[in-house]
Amino acid sequence: MQRLSSHTLRTISMPFGMVIGALLCRQIVAVDGWSGGMLTPVLIFAMLFFTYCRVDITKMRITMMHFWLFAAQIVGAMLLYTLCQPLGESVAQGAMICALAPIAMAAVVIGGMLGANIENMTTYSLLCNIGTAFVAPFILSWVGNGECTLMQILTKVAPLLIAPFVAGQLCRFALPKVALWVADHSRISFYIWLVSLVVVVGRTTAFVIDHSATDLTTEIILAAVAAIICVAQFMLGRKIGAKYGDTVAGGQSLGQKNTVMAVWMAQSFLNPISCVAPTAYIVWQNIVNSYQIYRKK
Repeated sequence: MQRLSSHTLRTISMPFGMVIGALLCRQIVAVDGWSGGMLTPVLIFAMLFFTYCRVDITKMRITMMHFWLFAAQIVGAMLLYTLCQPLGESVAQGAMICALAPIAMAAVVIGGMLGANIENMTTYSLLCNIGTAFVAPFILSWVGNGECTLMQILTKVAPLLIAPFVAGQLCRFALPKVALWVADHSRISFYIWLVSLVVVVGRTTAFVIDHSATDLTTEIILAAVAAIICVAQFMLGRKIGAKYGDTVAGGQSLGQKNTVMAVWMAQSFLNPISCVAPTAYIVWQNIVNSYQIYRKK
């Protein structure tokens, strides 16, 4: 009975967290401002540290699955930009950024809960985020309204991705008993991630309210397109993963996006209204995650 209650709690916690984030957006922005913008980075570091203490670096391998997932991300971004042009430039940019965004740092946490190989996902998370930093400047400079550089993106993803990974591996090497305790309590990372989700939703809700566009139709189209892309990427990722014996890893790697980075890229280098798409993607991907956790008995 206790296990069922815990399962139910995890299932409903994501949509509940998003509602709380939206309702308390002003308070969340105030607290985040008081922290000097360090609230989200600290939460992400703690979340990934708990997860990376479970990762055996000797089992990390680059596979063809990683190549096909990254190819689907880049080709999909350019294809979506072209196909969505009839809906308007802003919609095309929003669709493109939903595909171009790399795997979410939290995807390893959710993937681990769903039974994915965490070494497999950790390897792809490192490769995908660094690879996107190299590729994105070319695409964003091509379709956007400003110049994007490698260092601008690397400074956004590298510290939050590499620092907890190095810390987790050093802990495994120097303090194995501590690392074992952390690994045994790695479920805590889910609840840390849940808090970070509330913060992210609160910040993006406040931004949308403060920069609300007059074109409501475009916003609705952007949200609808994001929903379609979200489901399609989870499905395609699962098909790719199934071919290499890790269906869940494939789905989470391609479907669960670094939406914080996606919103930042849209706001910085594209038409600002295009950020509605990755903002809506936050909702859609967490509905998918909630459903998957519900199905995971």
